Amino acid sequence: MKKKSIYIATTFDTKSEEALYIRDLIIATDLSVTTIDLSTKSSQNHPQADISAQDVAAHHPEGIQAVFCGDRGKAMVAMALAFEHFILSRDDIAGIVGLGGSGGTALITPAMQALPIGMPKLMVSTMASGDVSNYVGASDISMLYSVTDIAGLNRISRQVLANAAHSIAGAVKFEVPEAKDEKPALGLTMFGVTTPCMQAISAQLSEQFDCLIFHATGTGGTAMEKLAGSHLLNGLLDITTTEICDMMFGGVLACGPDRLDVVAKTKIPYVGSCGALDMVNFGNPDTIPAHYKDRLFYPHNAQVTLMRTTKEENQKMGEWIGHKLNACEGEVRFLIPEGGVSALDAPDQLFWSPENDKALFEALEKTVNQTERRRLIRVPYNINDPRFAEEAVTQFKEIWNKK
Repeated sequence: MKKKSIYIATTFDTKSEEALYIRDLIIATDLSVTTIDLSTKSSQNHPQADISAQDVAAHHPEGIQAVFCGDRGKAMVAMALAFEHFILSRDDIAGIVGLGGSGGTALITPAMQALPIGMPKLMVSTMASGDVSNYVGASDISMLYSVTDIAGLNRISRQVLANAAHSIAGAVKFEVPEAKDEKPALGLTMFGVTTPCMQAISAQLSEQFDCLIFHATGTGGTAMEKLAGSHLLNGLLDITTTEICDMMFGGVLACGPDRLDVVAKTKIPYVGSCGALDMVNFGNPDTIPAHYKDRLFYPHNAQVTLMRTTKEENQKMGEWIGHKLNACEGEVRFLIPEGGVSALDAPDQLFWSPENDKALFEALEKTVNQTERRRLIRVPYNINDPRFAEEAVTQFKEIWNKK
């Protein structure tokens, strides 16, 4: 069996001292290390790096010249792509550490995101104290703020880099053994306003299945679908599709336009629903776009404001989801909760609007081409009613048994 190694990736033309410092600390723990140079100046060769920048650049689809093009911005983008292809070609990675400023972080993290969930990934970055969502994506990358710039060793950087070295070494040394003969894994999506539903579903399925619940915050659905695409999930109960609201109408918890594509691609057993399609998420009231100022809002907390979706928006969402479902050839059941799609969309609650919901439900029924394997199912209860959860479980077990 090939010996695995901790990879250290950085631009050796500016950060070799820091990379070698981390290397020596990891080697002192009796682990193997591979250093990688990601510099974008072809004239430079750094013999201290185990893998040269030229070797990495050769993995670019357009060849080495795409990286060493003389334009720094284009070179960094090209090297990021080359590094991602390089990383995916390796079978000896035990874990990976990256060192970078803004450019280096953007260069290294796409490759980290491409690695499997569970493999240790640590990015030491000057950008780690701000919004790191683009760097982390739906992966399990750990971000460590460098405090000082990564521009030589000093009393602060030595401590931070030593912590990085020992963190990655510990993660590799104390790796959790891969689970054997575990229960099949299911992905479930939940929001605060659909929590009772998902708790009931999970309770009913947990004896037979390992239920992984994802918070539907944009990255939650993306992470779930990434696992499904990697065949690490055996089925989906995607009851809370609220991220689609934010994607279509400018909310802050948006999924990407490829949401639901993995269901078509993998033909994974799928039960979905309209969970929290009655709301678009914004931050505090000052962050709400001016063109929405006359809408119906609910202050969820000091930093989250919910906006009720309209008939027109619901119709558009129903059509969008319907077209996505039409691409699915596996077993698909999409449940329509006639009694409301969230805790706020219920009698005597602020977002209760059967008329708005009707626009969503009718758009789904007009758009979806129903077949024996692709079906819409009306359920005469609110999504948080225990009877709705029972129906979702019944439908999932039915398609699971077919599988």
